[in-house]
Amino acid sequence: MPQTSALRAAAPAETNADWEARRLAATPRGVSVLGDFYIDRAENAELFDIEGKRYIDFAAGIAVLNVGHRHPRVVAAIKAQVDKFLHTCYQVAPYGSYVSLAEKISARAPGAHAKKTIFLTTGAEAVENAVKIARSATGRPGIIAFGGAFHGRTSLTMALTGKVAPYKIGFGPFPGDIYHAAYPDALHGVTVADALASLRKLFKSDIDPQRVAAILFEPVQGEGGFLPAPKDFVAGLRKIADEYGILLIADEVQTGFARTGKFFAIEHFDVAVDLMTFAKSLAAGMPLSGVVGRAEIMDAPGPGGLGGTYAGNPLAVAAAHAVIDIIDEEKLVARAVTLGERLTAALRRAAHQAVGEIRALGSMVAVEFLDPKTHEPSPEITKKVQAAALKRGLILLTCGTYGNVIRFLYPLTTPDAVFDEALDILAGALAQA
Repeated sequence: MPQTSALRAAAPAETNADWEARRLAATPRGVSVLGDFYIDRAENAELFDIEGKRYIDFAAGIAVLNVGHRHPRVVAAIKAQVDKFLHTCYQVAPYGSYVSLAEKISARAPGAHAKKTIFLTTGAEAVENAVKIARSATGRPGIIAFGGAFHGRTSLTMALTGKVAPYKIGFGPFPGDIYHAAYPDALHGVTVADALASLRKLFKSDIDPQRVAAILFEPVQGEGGFLPAPKDFVAGLRKIADEYGILLIADEVQTGFARTGKFFAIEHFDVAVDLMTFAKSLAAGMPLSGVVGRAEIMDAPGPGGLGGTYAGNPLAVAAAHAVIDIIDEEKLVARAVTLGERLTAALRRAAHQAVGEIRALGSMVAVEFLDPKTHEPSPEITKKVQAAALKRGLILLTCGTYGNVIRFLYPLTTPDAVFDEALDILAGALAQA
């Protein structure tokens, strides 16, 4: 009997090229992949592909690995949980580790008010549930987000996302009662006053503020270009929210768990939020997310209104307990500040003529590239720097509304020698570009 193409495709793959050919045949083009190499193993801030090449990982699974790849304490915690049980569904047969983790997150979230926490699986799921909770608590439908924001890839979170390409193209229509205001960006001429005025303009042209349930913002925009929110902007959001009885939601999916030099980024602002989403680095690569907020708001949905089959998976919860201990015991909040300062100093020393701005809050660091002649955003130069670094073994990610920003998301546990090596590679990539 002739061998089918499916059987031929399953033949053993020995090289990166073999796997790349199989990927192109087996998976859709909509899943964009940075590298054409395939990982065999990982340790802290280093990856090794199946052909033995080593990479320094300054992407960290897109901000997921603040404590590095396979931290021994995380591995031990997961293995210990494997020996107990893998899944019961918390809503059917609960377990104490979920409850104690909720207590820890509620205690760490800023604010003296009583708080409660729910666990979910993905960042988008956390954002969706925050919207559900806000709508339930206020009885209002409207949600305001910001241009340049990224909140997820589901239908609702795509609607909340303020960046069309590549996230929204061809996927509409999107859910209604979602509105976007401007986010401050001094380099591109958007002041705090402009941003707040654009928010108030929505109340004149698009939605009655009495119909708005929540304002959703990132303390540091992630996909938008690692833009830290100015303190007076966040204070202005709180003032407007209080004026109209609107809830304020901080999306900390990318900014949480020591990345910005605070446990949560919102601690940089003297402003209390009503709800906060989190995910990514909470569980060191295990899928876990959640929402924490004021107890009375979190209790608005009735029993059965919140949850999910895999929400608060016991392996992920075990990993998260270990992550919080690691952050504390290895002083990663302070290390985030130290590493961020070293990186920004290295970027300034490079004095690349296309650098338009270097932005940093702790270890949430980015460099934006502008064409030296036109001073317009230059995704071309950005891609050249990224490609030159990757060829030398350093993995970097791009972001930004114009695709002209490189963001740095190294593990906060990166050894000094490896970090210095990465800075040398970066300097060479900048020089080449």
